[in-house]
Amino acid sequence: MTPRSVESQPFEPPPAPGEAREILPGLRWVRMPLPFPPRHVNLWLLDDGDGWLLVDCGAQTDDAAALWERIFAAALDGRPVTRLLVTHFHPDHVGFAGWMAQRWGGAPLLMTRAEWLQARLLRLDAGEDMIEQQVAWARRAGCAEDYLRFLAGRGPLYVRAVLPLPRQHRRIAAGDSLRIGGRTWTVLTGSGHAPEMACLHCAELGVLIAADQILPRITPHVGVHPTEPDGDPLAEFLSSNARLAALPPETLVLPSHGEPFRGLHRRIAAIAAHHAERLEMLRDACAAPITALDGARRLFPRPLDHRALGAAIAETLAHLNRLLAAGEAVREMRGDGVALYRRAP
Repeated sequence: MTPRSVESQPFEPPPAPGEAREILPGLRWVRMPLPFPPRHVNLWLLDDGDGWLLVDCGAQTDDAAALWERIFAAALDGRPVTRLLVTHFHPDHVGFAGWMAQRWGGAPLLMTRAEWLQARLLRLDAGEDMIEQQVAWARRAGCAEDYLRFLAGRGPLYVRAVLPLPRQHRRIAAGDSLRIGGRTWTVLTGSGHAPEMACLHCAELGVLIAADQILPRITPHVGVHPTEPDGDPLAEFLSSNARLAALPPETLVLPSHGEPFRGLHRRIAAIAAHHAERLEMLRDACAAPITALDGARRLFPRPLDHRALGAAIAETLAHLNRLLAAGEAVREMRGDGVALYRRAP
C-alpha cells in the first residue's frame, strides 16, 4: 500500500450496492461488492443518447443479477443499456459481461483485442495441464509442498468468476475516439496490470476513467504469472503511467477501486516512488541468493495465507524480473529446479 497522495474525495460516501450516484450530468457511479479483496469494484454508466454505455460489468456473484436489476429499474431513466465497454480481462470487470449482453438483447461488447482474447483463453483454459503449470511455477519460486498441494486442489478459478463471454466483440484500441452522448472520449491503454487495459479520457469534461491503472490508495497488482515467466510487466506499467502524466493535473480520475479523486500527477509519482522502494528492498535482499518466496517475505512481512501468497510471489517476481532486465541481478537454477536470484557482479 502506498501513501495517500491525492486531494480530498468530493464524492464520498460511495453508492450502496444496487444504487447509482451521479458524478456529473450523464455520468453515474455504480459500486458492486466482490467476494475477494478489495471487496468492491466501481462501474460507470455514461449517457449515450437513446441509451447508456456501461463501463465494466462486475464479477459473477450470487447476488449480482438482483443488484443490477435494482439499478436498471431506478437509475436508467427508462432507457436501455445499448453498449458495454470492458476495460480488461479480470473477473471483477468482465465476469458478468455475458449475462449483461444477453440481458440487453445482444448489446455489443467493446474491448481491446488483447483483453478479449485473454478473457476468452482463460475461460477455456481449465484443464489439468493448466493446474500443473501453476504448480511448477510455484515450485520454481521455492514454495513448500503444502502450498503446492493447495494449488493442485484449488483448481481453476477464472471459470468460477466469469460467465461465458460473447463470441464476438468490437475492437477498440489506443487513440480511438468514441462518441458517447455527444461527447468525444479517447481510448488510452495501459499495460502491466493487464496486457492492453482500456482507459477513457474526455477532455471536455476533464475526466479519466482509469480502470485499475491508477488507484487512489492501493497500488494495482503488477505480477509475473506462469504464462509469461520472463516478462517485465513492471516496466510496462511504469511506462503506461508516464504516458498518463501527459493529462492535465486537475483531471478527475474515476478508478475501479476506491473513490474518485484529483491529483493525478502526484498519485503517479507516489506509485513510481513505491515501486522504486520495493526494487531497492530486493536489491539489498539479493546480496545473498534468494528465492522468489524469500523475496515475497521481505516485501510482504505480514503473515500470508495460501490465497494471498500467489499474488505476493507474482508481484515479487515482477520486481525481480525488472532487476534482471536492468542488469542489476542474475538468476541461477538450483539442482532441485528452484530459481535463485542474486545481485549482479
